Amino acid sequence: VAQKLETAKKTGVLSLTEHKLDGIPAQVFQIPNLRTLDVSKNNLKDLSYLSQLKALKSLNCDDNKLAAGTLDAVSELSKLQTLSAGGNQIGKPIPVGTAASPQKNKKTRTTILPELPPSLKQLKLDRNHLSSIPRQLVSVKLRKLEKMDLSGNNLAAIPVEISNLIALTELNLDNNSIVSLPDSIGSLIKLKVLSLKNNQIHVPKGVVHSTSNPQPLPRSLFVDTPIIDLNLHGNRMTSTQLNEFDGYPEFLERRQKVKSKDIYGGALTNLDVCGLE
Repeated sequence: VAQKLETAKKTGVLSLTEHKLDGIPAQVFQIPNLRTLDVSKNNLKDLSYLSQLKALKSLNCDDNKLAAGTLDAVSELSKLQTLSAGGNQIGKPIPVGTAASPQKNKKTRTTILPELPPSLKQLKLDRNHLSSIPRQLVSVKLRKLEKMDLSGNNLAAIPVEISNLIALTELNLDNNSIVSLPDSIGSLIKLKVLSLKNNQIHVPKGVVHSTSNPQPLPRSLFVDTPIIDLNLHGNRMTSTQLNEFDGYPEFLERRQKVKSKDIYGGALTNLDVCGLE
């Protein structure tokens, strides 16, 4: 580790992944020019001194033991562009009566996430026991956020405020329990990739969609966003049902144009049915 710390002083890059760390070594906070820090795959429960690293642009703390409230220091990292904190316990309820949740004053419930820095471009919070999307993730301040990964949580719904993330190009919501998307998703005028594998989006047989019974994927998604890569594999619906969705023909037409330009070099498999049978 000592050697790595010395090198980091010169390069501004430090990786301490898989070092069985229970805490970030104090010497790390004496590298003021540190831009990239990887502390993934350790046993960290706390990141409280992180706010001293004012130059930090990229932080990876995947696969640790970080609980609700432990990312608070991140709010002070005004240059942070990439935050990866997958495989932690940020959405797990804190048991009442523990040190983190004093019973004396029941009102002081830990907010699970702080206000995130407006500089953020990429955010990964997959596998974190989140049962809903915290308002901090759809804040109007996150105008630069381009990629967000919330896969492998317990999400059932997407808040209408998702429309605040105007720079979003890629959204990964795989392996949740999502049943539908809000109409406001049409405001994401840069959204190109949306993955919804293994969710609960389904259309009962013989259902006719109407105002009182809207289709689970709104017309605005197909028509108002530039989406070309939509993955619905593992949802209980068929490609025939998808074909009947209002707006779907426009989506197909747009994707056909892109496909003929061959931008993806054939990387999109079974293009026309979004991963459905």
